[in-house]
Amino acid sequence: MAAKVGVGLLGLGTVGGGVASILQNPSERHPLVGELELIRVAVRDLNRPRPVALDESLLTTDPSAVIQDPAVDVVVEVIGGLEPARSLILQAIAAGKSVVTANKAVIARHGQEIAEAAAAAGVYVLIEAAVGGGIPIIEPLKQSLGGNRINRVSGIINGTTNYILTRMAEEGAAYDAVLKDAQELGYAEADPAADVDGLDAADKIAILATLAFGGSVDRAAVPTDGISGLQGVDVDYANQLGYGVKLLAVAERMAESGDPLPLSLRVQPTLVPKDHPLAGVNGVNNAILVEGDPIGRVMFYGPGAGAGPTASAVVADILNIAGIRQASEGPGNVDPLLAASSWRPCALVDSGDIRQRHYVRFKTKDAPGVIGNVGGCFGQRNVSIQSIVQFNASDAGAEIVVITHEVSQRQMNEALDAIQALPEVSGLAAHLGCL
Repeated sequence: MAAKVGVGLLGLGTVGGGVASILQNPSERHPLVGELELIRVAVRDLNRPRPVALDESLLTTDPSAVIQDPAVDVVVEVIGGLEPARSLILQAIAAGKSVVTANKAVIARHGQEIAEAAAAAGVYVLIEAAVGGGIPIIEPLKQSLGGNRINRVSGIINGTTNYILTRMAEEGAAYDAVLKDAQELGYAEADPAADVDGLDAADKIAILATLAFGGSVDRAAVPTDGISGLQGVDVDYANQLGYGVKLLAVAERMAESGDPLPLSLRVQPTLVPKDHPLAGVNGVNNAILVEGDPIGRVMFYGPGAGAGPTASAVVADILNIAGIRQASEGPGNVDPLLAASSWRPCALVDSGDIRQRHYVRFKTKDAPGVIGNVGGCFGQRNVSIQSIVQFNASDAGAEIVVITHEVSQRQMNEALDAIQALPEVSGLAAHLGCL
């Protein structure tokens, strides 16, 4: 019988508890799960209630004790945040331990540093749980789709915002009321900024872009707009025009090739046509749409967060390492793998060069010629309009909603500046992306 694979766990919260539960109950799972042994678990407070019952002898408040334990082969980091998580991951690598992490914030910002350390140490760092919860997307991008030239990766990769937008669309509920419900249900944190401001999705699309296009990207340079300013009226207007509203994260190549390869990344509320594959992704579910040559379109769909789905992805990575370990003759045969390992330089284009369709809503006077003047400002800047509709005309004014064809962000901004300078336009009330 092969030797047991020792697992050390850093963190025993929602995800950590889910991982421990799987390892403690291997029956009816893949046979290799039975070869995994939970050796040590680092927790913040030994007296805190646990999501899973564990022998007290496994627990410690010292993460280094887990990392340095000679019986630990794989260190699982599920404490979250940037520090001490980054330092602990690097410490585990330096100790010759392979690492599994669900930490998208660390990988998005320090993936290259971690990749280089893992390569030098000859160990694995696997991150399936960092993006998409239980959806297998990391390994497919690294391996199954490796023969394709990826052109675009887009998706709904934050379950909290998708739950909120689904409720707003289906019930006409107000954003603040649905956010409160999401917090009570545990979908949103007490401080929901990482979710509703798009920061979580930006971390994840930075990781997916690195995988898809083969080079690290500057996470801080990803244009990011969340849903906290989204008004229910725009969700309603979008529905009337044949669209749903989703918080989309998008990464796409801007040229056939280049050195560095030019990429466009963005996170923003976006109108999605109702016949688009992403339009039917509702509730807390996630979906990632990969478009490449020669495969065409492939969509990965499933639960994007929670103890069960995320723990499933973590254990899958542990099994991956355990399987390779059993198939090899020793650690010297390990080929270092990290999702963020690169083969080409990549660079984000200037945000003004990003091209897409747009949805905009203006508050205006209800007067003759307003629509013509708005359209004229767009036309003078070569912004082609798909549709222009007036809503809610009254003595108090009107609202004009415009959907454009694809145009650069720079042209769009110039047109918006000109329109807002018109005396009959009182303001730009909303500006969203549009597929």
